[in-house]
Amino acid sequence: MTDETPKKKNEARSTRPSSEEFKEFIASGWADPSDVATTLTAAAPYAADRRARLSEKFSGVRIVAPAGDLKVRANDTDYRFRPLSDFAYLTGLGADYEPGAVLVMEPRAKGGHEATLYVIPPAGRDDEGFYADPRSGEFWIGRRPGLAEFAAMTGIATKPLSDLPAGIRMHAQPTKPVQRVLSEMRMVKDDYEIQQLRDAVDATIAGFERVAREIPRAIEHKRGERVVEATFDGHAREEGNAVGYETIAASGPHATTLHWIRNDGQVRRGDLLLLDAGVEVESLYTADITRVLPIDGEFTEVQQRVYQVVLDAADAGFAAAKPGAKFIDVHNAAMAVIEERLTEWGIVPPAEDEDARLYRRWMVHSTSHHLGLDVHDCSAAKRELYMEGELVPGMVFTIEPGLYFKPDDTLVPEELRGIGVRIEDDVLVTSDGCENLSAALPREPDAVVAWMARLRG
Repeated sequence: MTDETPKKKNEARSTRPSSEEFKEFIASGWADPSDVATTLTAAAPYAADRRARLSEKFSGVRIVAPAGDLKVRANDTDYRFRPLSDFAYLTGLGADYEPGAVLVMEPRAKGGHEATLYVIPPAGRDDEGFYADPRSGEFWIGRRPGLAEFAAMTGIATKPLSDLPAGIRMHAQPTKPVQRVLSEMRMVKDDYEIQQLRDAVDATIAGFERVAREIPRAIEHKRGERVVEATFDGHAREEGNAVGYETIAASGPHATTLHWIRNDGQVRRGDLLLLDAGVEVESLYTADITRVLPIDGEFTEVQQRVYQVVLDAADAGFAAAKPGAKFIDVHNAAMAVIEERLTEWGIVPPAEDEDARLYRRWMVHSTSHHLGLDVHDCSAAKRELYMEGELVPGMVFTIEPGLYFKPDDTLVPEELRGIGVRIEDDVLVTSDGCENLSAALPREPDAVVAWMARLRG
């Protein structure tokens, strides 16, 4: 090898024997696996129905949905794998299945599509990759299902990835029209999805309870927000797949930053803790809940006054969330309360333009977003079907108004500066209104105080 010949990555630290005797020895003496998958997953029938509905909308068109590939974290180490949501939706595969896989739906001459799942077959024990491949070898990452197992789990015919038809790129995203239709399909959840979201919400509520018990320890720590984050994130790994998004553990003035995920601040007595967090279950469906907790266990008069406005705005959003209403109606109902109260407080100045909506300075985000496989689900849908769309039973979304008075905001009274409040629940549209899936987590200020006192003994 010359100096110009490229070396394999990290070849310098390889100490693996390469003799034929070693290869024969390491390939021998293994029992057959005892955990072979032979039945459909609970999601498989629902995924089959989704593929059939998608097929009707794209007759004669090849549809490609990749799982995605491993992403490098640093050097030769990867992030934990999560498949792309459209792939999970159409195959029913969750957890960490399956890097490099591609679902292809080929149009049939007589109509419909034939689905095939192309996956990388696991290396056999007589294959050097079994012990030598740190990305896919069983010695490194554990046993992965084979082609027959994936077929049994999904009900989809499987082939090796090497058989992927020419012209199909492994990492090509579905076309924009397909992505849009999938987003619109995902706006109404089926029974399986609703149960997964219920499970995610229940696990998230349990995570909030664990955080409440750890607040005394967070107060004592130099980076108490990290104590909060670690408590919830550890719970999410214990009870689900992971967190559905980076946990927001915002104490004091940090709560006025909408997506505060640095979480490196102290948790101080007298302040509020805004916790925005969600458990993603093994099927990859996630909850998204926010509560504001008084770190001392009691709200001050000013804190409770701000909190009550946000709660009243949320309740107005709940009242608007019913079949036949528009999605934007939920936002408008909540914002009407925000505008009225801030105007009563004398904070909102007169505006020359009636569309200026100056009160939005203190709540710049939308009140709701759809929820499902993604925390901000269905984002590729047409605006007229999302923001202007009609609410129908089976939709699941958040209601999350807030007020954020930044510490350097000279347009508000000093007593309000540094207070951030958001209350977020996950709701299911029913035949006659909506169900608060996260209702078991207290919202009323007195109930929050009593809940915290009970958990902290």
